Amino acid sequence: MSDASLQYLKRHWKILLNIVTVGALLIVIISIRHELVTTFENLAKVHAWILLLMIPVEILNYHAQTKMYEGLFQLVGNKVGYHLLYKTALEINFINSVFPSAGISGVSYFGMRLRSDKISGTRAAIVQMLKLGLVLISFEILLIFGVFIMAIGGHINDLTIAIASSLTTLLVIGTIAFMMILGEKKRIDATFAFSTRAINRLIHIIRPKHPETISTAHWRDRAEELHQNYLVVKANYKDLKQPLLYALLANLTEVLAIYVVYGAFGHWVNIGAIILAYAVANFAGSISVMPGGIGIFEALMTAVLAAAGIPIRLSIPVTVMYRVLNTIIQVPPGYYFYRRALNQKTPEES
Repeated sequence: MSDASLQYLKRHWKILLNIVTVGALLIVIISIRHELVTTFENLAKVHAWILLLMIPVEILNYHAQTKMYEGLFQLVGNKVGYHLLYKTALEINFINSVFPSAGISGVSYFGMRLRSDKISGTRAAIVQMLKLGLVLISFEILLIFGVFIMAIGGHINDLTIAIASSLTTLLVIGTIAFMMILGEKKRIDATFAFSTRAINRLIHIIRPKHPETISTAHWRDRAEELHQNYLVVKANYKDLKQPLLYALLANLTEVLAIYVVYGAFGHWVNIGAIILAYAVANFAGSISVMPGGIGIFEALMTAVLAAAGIPIRLSIPVTVMYRVLNTIIQVPPGYYFYRRALNQKTPEES
């Protein structure tokens, strides 16, 4: 890339980023156009007033995420304003909805959005990683509760047990691996070094004149800072109790939002089945190549719910309506705050 091109990108990066974002948003809208039609057709068949409960449930969900962020930042020695964190949570959801990157785009944006003299990109990254870790741990708790509820309701079978146990095992292994990597300097150095080399090799295919696009030394320093922040958290692990409770509340409200839609259709199904289906669909949807996991999420939700005894003729319209309404409630405010954030000179806010 020439110097002139680089200078152009530096001067107009906000405009270009806006164009890319709007394009991605249009792709999402086009992708769900059929679901939009189906949703509006089904609105006449449901209790619309029950659907309105999704709004306070989603507000509570973002409150839980914000308080979780607030507690984690306090743990690493920073005080960040509630309103800034609430808006940032909405912005991250918007970014993760329109850019299929398994949440990586959101993590990168989080560091950029909160960067200041006191909050480095690495410190923001450790907070985001801890947040994801707490969400996984809390979901393991929720999964156990869901399987117990299904067993009480007589909806448990070999297939649902296999799905639940496989997912729980995967979450446990992922959580342990995450803690092991961060807990040992040699491991985190090796992980960052391997990742940097792998990414540089891929980039080298496109840019053969640049064997090290991403500086290994730079990321080695980042790894050191990440490890030091982890040690601070480890020394004060008891302070993770409150953020963990908020992580549990955040997961619970996501499940309740789906349950509200079932209630609007006049069916109060076993909530354990919804917990299991949401866990499977959300995990697979997060690594989908489609924005927001469109298609994968709906298919897996329907399949798991069917395995748990909920008829497909009910689960399909409910899942579609939930996805569309959830998008309508969350994406527009996220996009609004995202645009405002891009127009700010600095991310600092009281």
